[in-house]
Amino acid sequence: MNQLVKKNSSTAAINDTESSNEINQFLTFVVGEETFALNILPIKEIIEYNKITKVPMVPDFIRGVINLRGNVVPVIDLSARFSWKKSEVTKRTCIIIVEVENETEQLDIGIVVDVVNEVLDLQDVDIEPPPALGAKIRTDFISGMGKVNDTFIILLEIGKILSIEELSVLGSMNKV
Repeated sequence: MNQLVKKNSSTAAINDTESSNEINQFLTFVVGEETFALNILPIKEIIEYNKITKVPMVPDFIRGVINLRGNVVPVIDLSARFSWKKSEVTKRTCIIIVEVENETEQLDIGIVVDVVNEVLDLQDVDIEPPPALGAKIRTDFISGMGKVNDTFIILLEIGKILSIEELSVLGSMNKV
């Protein structure tokens, strides 16, 4: 009977350790020469880069809009959003469709990336806080640094990549 109790308490200790070390899944992709990752929860789908309709008088990082099953979806160029040069479109260029919250509504937004790689499983212990400085992009765009083998992958905070004002512009584009 004591052995049974000890097994159960050790199992509980293992379960506590596992729950504090949750596994999160991240989609990795390349923009420019850098590899980034997004948590898969806001990602709805990945589509092939296709014709994008340009929209006048929008920020430079907004490529335009696409028709996704009858819905108008704004598309941003992540490279341009990082103040880098605009992405060149190749055979491997993709659009990641993500769902972002804007006050009371959900917006679908497309993000142009050069190449989609893979989905990674990262435990909480493998995620470091964002760097205070030294990143090639704004630090508020970074949710953390994922340790994969001996390298770091920048984990992006999709909600911070667009400001509230920019989300409002994109929200009005959805209603066109």
